[in-house]
Amino acid sequence: MSDDVYVVGVGRTAYGRFPDRGVAALAGEALAMCLADAGVDGSAVGCVFFANATQGVLEGQHLIRGQVALRGLGMAGIPVFNIENACAGGAGAVHLAAVAVRAGQCDFALALGAEKMYGADGDRTREAFLAGMDVTRWEAELKALRGAAGATGTAPAASRSVFMDVYAALAAHYLRRHPAVTARQFAAVTVKNRRHAALNPRATHRDRLTVEQVLAAREIAAPLTLPMCAPIGDGGAAALLCSRRALRRLDGRRRAVRLRACVVLSGSGRALDEDAESIGRRAATAAYEQAGLGPDDVSVAEVHDATAVGEALQLEALGLTAAGDGAVAAERGETALGGRLPVNTSGGLECNGHPVGATGVGQLHELVTQLRGEAGARQVPRARIALAENGGGFLGYEEAALAVTLLEAPATTGRHG
Repeated sequence: MSDDVYVVGVGRTAYGRFPDRGVAALAGEALAMCLADAGVDGSAVGCVFFANATQGVLEGQHLIRGQVALRGLGMAGIPVFNIENACAGGAGAVHLAAVAVRAGQCDFALALGAEKMYGADGDRTREAFLAGMDVTRWEAELKALRGAAGATGTAPAASRSVFMDVYAALAAHYLRRHPAVTARQFAAVTVKNRRHAALNPRATHRDRLTVEQVLAAREIAAPLTLPMCAPIGDGGAAALLCSRRALRRLDGRRRAVRLRACVVLSGSGRALDEDAESIGRRAATAAYEQAGLGPDDVSVAEVHDATAVGEALQLEALGLTAAGDGAVAAERGETALGGRLPVNTSGGLECNGHPVGATGVGQLHELVTQLRGEAGARQVPRARIALAENGGGFLGYEEAALAVTLLEAPATTGRHG
């Protein structure tokens, strides 16, 4: 990047079911933790980018969500921009905060995501997820995807999030292209992420499972069982970004993590088998070029595993594993703590939980913690470069929006973390 941008504070609530807490309370908790982590007062924040995907459908707060959530939290009078990009809204907020800092609009910009998903009527929740596709064409597009993927059986999307049917079709396509891979490897991804989540007190599902238990669980959409699918959640996450000039004024500047790249793209309308044109591949290529890095430089990654097959697909698109190895790498232990490249050390969406608007910012919370050497029992030794991938929505054969972010450890921890 032409002008350095740093992440100087992060905060994240637990993810889960909190019946007595709304969007504002979750956002406020994440904000307070973030500002305390950065060692700055809320008055220093020059603008806020607030990510939320479902409050309009679930609660009727279709507009000014960020302004409502931030009332009384010391943010009065400053610009607040509301970001909705389906499940990629959090990463979009980070991207725009970086743009604002780099452009000199403010010294400190806040990316804040919060979501309240439990407690709503099930039909409304399904409606909220359906809005992540073209609502005028979703049935035809799902049918086309299933046909192109060779998926068999019925797709009763009305009984669950339509995205589970999307991922089931992608899983069928993956298994057809890589016949040596089986559902056991997808289960191994979940088992690995459960082990990581057991070390994360903020995760939703912290109980460990075996491959056999994952495979024997209730089927959601073949070959995906319940533990292979991310739960919805309530939660909030925040990240404070600043300029190099502002960084010099902070007592905690030695803990600042440098934002090396943040790329957000939209789907291209590619064919299902055109891997080189996939949104994940294109975003990763642009991010690596922007940062002057490559996949071999990455020490730790958080990827958008809305299902176990999602982790496999993303690792391959990002160039972090070879084609057909995204799930097999988990079975071999390569993507576990202690392996070649630990992935989803937070537990990922499958186990950590998926409060949609907060997810992309929450990924940065985990990676900043890792790069500072502050992750405790789940610490990746000598973590220097971290990658986050956050996808949202679905059009045609891929995500409607996808972000890839690269972060670099502080000089004081990158060699020893």
